[in-house]
Amino acid sequence: MSAIKILIASALLLSLNACVLTKVVSMPMRITGAVVSVVPGVGNQVDEAIDTAADGVDDIPL
Repeated sequence: MSAIKILIASALLLSLNACVLTKVVSMPMRITGAVVSVVPGVGNQVDEAIDTAADGVDDIPL
């Protein structure tokens, strides 16, 4: 039974490459920015700042 768990854990680790890991971090940032963008006055500026930060996370070389 433990060999199956090790095999499954290894498969998960191999599938979580750098692209997937950065998307896991940047997608919630982008969703938050989209939600905040509806705030009158400052929403668009905050959305642009969060989107710039998410782009930076996507550019991290892993």
